[in-house]
Amino acid sequence: MTDTSPLILWFRRDLRLGDHPALTEACAAGRPVIPVFIHDQVVAGQGAAPRFRLGLSVAALRDSLKGKSSGLTLRKGDALEVLRALVKETGATAVWWSRLYDPDAKARDTAVKAALKGDGIDARSFAGHLLFEPWDVETKTGGFYKVYTPMWKAVRDTDIRATLPVPGKIPAPDTWPASDNLDDWRMGADMRRGHDVVLSHCTMGEAAATSRLGAFIAHRVADYATARDLPGVDGTSGLSENLTYGEISPHACWHAGQRALHDGKGEAEVFLKELVWREFAYHLVHHTPRIVSGNWKEDWDAFPWNTDARRKEVQAWQQGRTGIRFVDAAMRELQVTGRMHNRGRMIVASYLTKHLMTDWKIGLDWFAEQLIDWDPASNAMGWQWAAGSGPDAAPYFRVFNPVTQLEKFDKGGAYGKAWLAEEYAKPSGTALQFYDAIPLQWNMSPDDAYPDPIVSAEDGRKAALDAYEKRGF
Repeated sequence: MTDTSPLILWFRRDLRLGDHPALTEACAAGRPVIPVFIHDQVVAGQGAAPRFRLGLSVAALRDSLKGKSSGLTLRKGDALEVLRALVKETGATAVWWSRLYDPDAKARDTAVKAALKGDGIDARSFAGHLLFEPWDVETKTGGFYKVYTPMWKAVRDTDIRATLPVPGKIPAPDTWPASDNLDDWRMGADMRRGHDVVLSHCTMGEAAATSRLGAFIAHRVADYATARDLPGVDGTSGLSENLTYGEISPHACWHAGQRALHDGKGEAEVFLKELVWREFAYHLVHHTPRIVSGNWKEDWDAFPWNTDARRKEVQAWQQGRTGIRFVDAAMRELQVTGRMHNRGRMIVASYLTKHLMTDWKIGLDWFAEQLIDWDPASNAMGWQWAAGSGPDAAPYFRVFNPVTQLEKFDKGGAYGKAWLAEEYAKPSGTALQFYDAIPLQWNMSPDDAYPDPIVSAEDGRKAALDAYEKRGF
């Protein structure tokens, strides 16, 4: 006999309908499908900006499901308790979800799967968040990759599965379980004054993500290798925000990049490399989960970084008033948009960990609070790469000069003009938005004089290299 009991589909960071293996198979099963999103401890533990942006993505998914005559049941609480309650309420005999790979999600999912299977429930996880499962990519000797370039060479010619279409129909249950009201969760409450400012810079939902990818491939990917390094130019895909919440799949991005490459847009390969860089981050998180909270290179545990997040120098870094224009512009971009240009991320991370000799975990935590495209793997690997404690083939002695970097990559001064108000008689609108977004207690005004450097580029570099030499690195 055909099983006609409902199937619960637990959405997490796969908030789309297209190219969704778990959803595709659920719809093919011919059973009623009950999509569910749970505001559990993992969600509650996210920073203000990621949680706010996640709420927007959940709302977009809810609307997409409505368009398919389906729905999204919202519940708050411990994931296992919520799922068990829903199983009891609906008579569901299966709970399916898409896999995640960071330590917190893996611990939760492992416990949930074991408990539900013990209850006699078909608890099943599917791929979809990554191009490659981390355990499927191995070195020739059977180990995992610790350096990016060999991994790229190993996977670049891999046959990536085709994308899956949006299901034509999502079978609905006769009766829907009760649902929380998304507005009652107040997922953006901790954004405070920055809520509306950052919201104006968000591009959320599957349809918007697909359009963003299409525009990038059509108009910008041909110049990507050069333009992506210019913070004052709209030269990147912007898709990190959408990939974070699964509003678009990495497979869709990969195949779009491959088509561009075959159409003669050679710089599309650099875009494909960036997708594999994301894969590399999750590869490391799976094999060495310590990377998300401790030094990946354990011999750095004794390095004498300053660990006081309340130091005035750290606060100046957070507030974008270090007196170093590239650092300050990037930190203000973060406050206004919830994102930061990738070169800016490298510069502010290098300045904090090397010029200010501050523990990378302080920067990691600040980004985890502020980024709308926060990703547990990419954030951890990025900070450790910059600090020197991570998987970098040219590690600690790389100390970016933030002054010459801005001169090189922002020759026309567009980036500085976009984000720094103090130096201009008529500041840009985005530079002024910064003052609408920041906490009032920061006591900053566009009429302030621009500060002198708290640590100059030259002095910071010398101090960092001296510290490395003393430690025998």
